[in-house]
Amino acid sequence: MSVSVKDVAAAASVSVGTVSNVLNRPEKVTRATVEKVQAVIEELGFVRNDAARQLRAGRSRSIGLIVLDSANPFFAEVARGAEERAAREGMAVLLGNSDQTPVRESAYLDLFREQRVSGVLLTPTDLQSTAVRHLADSGIPLVLVDDELLDGAAPSVTVDDIEGGMLAVAHLLERGRRRIAYVGGPLAIRQVADRLEGARRALSAFPDATLEVIELDALTVLHGRDAGESIARRDVDDRPDAVFCANDLLAVGLLQGAAILGEVRVPEDLAIIGYDDIDFAQAAVVPLSSVRQPARAIGATAVELLLEALASPRAAARHVRFQPELVVRASTGR
Repeated sequence: MSVSVKDVAAAASVSVGTVSNVLNRPEKVTRATVEKVQAVIEELGFVRNDAARQLRAGRSRSIGLIVLDSANPFFAEVARGAEERAAREGMAVLLGNSDQTPVRESAYLDLFREQRVSGVLLTPTDLQSTAVRHLADSGIPLVLVDDELLDGAAPSVTVDDIEGGMLAVAHLLERGRRRIAYVGGPLAIRQVADRLEGARRALSAFPDATLEVIELDALTVLHGRDAGESIARRDVDDRPDAVFCANDLLAVGLLQGAAILGEVRVPEDLAIIGYDDIDFAQAAVVPLSSVRQPARAIGATAVELLLEALASPRAAARHVRFQPELVVRASTGR
């Protein structure tokens, strides 16, 4: 049988209101009373009913976070940054993986709305979905993570991916590479498209350089490995001399795939650079050059923006944009 607040109050010889204060506003109760009530709580094994408390308050102490791929270490670091910042406010982060699928994204948005979360942090696949509109109609704040609305209506935290693409390809060009391939996809993903745009801008100043776009169905190690094997099977004259991958998972896979036939040397024959600078990049057989994003800071900043929106619902949306950083390792030569 569960123990109620009334049971605690009776055992401690105090009112129900005093027990509530001890649980929620201990500064309003004397230290002696707090200690007495807490002792009874421990003795009886009382566990507060947060669901009921949230129902009365109209909102929980939880934050929903939906990412494109929870298996990607970049998003794992984003989640960690969000969790650490939320914990300082006594809040918890509920993680959802959309798997780049609008249907799954909508299901998580509906679930978080039903749970009355304090707000949602979203790396979107479909900002025009009915679920997004329902979230807005219910008054639950939305913060975009690694994306933004054209009209700037929702707070956002992003990285300048066009600049990141320019950094990556400019580095390859400085290394003397001229037959460059961009491996990524789907191009419908804003980040993938922006990194490609940055690559094209970097090449615009080099008329003797070419850019081949290899669009994939997903940003995974296996897709990268398939692309690497395909490149390795080409004739030498038809093979790129450098590859810019839309993320590090693709770069790790491409490195593996290119090495399978044993005929392509990295970086002598093929320079490879990725994006995100996950731990796997540094630990690869040939340590990978990459474009670093401050993943943990992105997650923490998203929570900060949500807290601001909760404190001042009518304030103008704030937007934070981080700058990427080039990290050079052995995969592009020293």
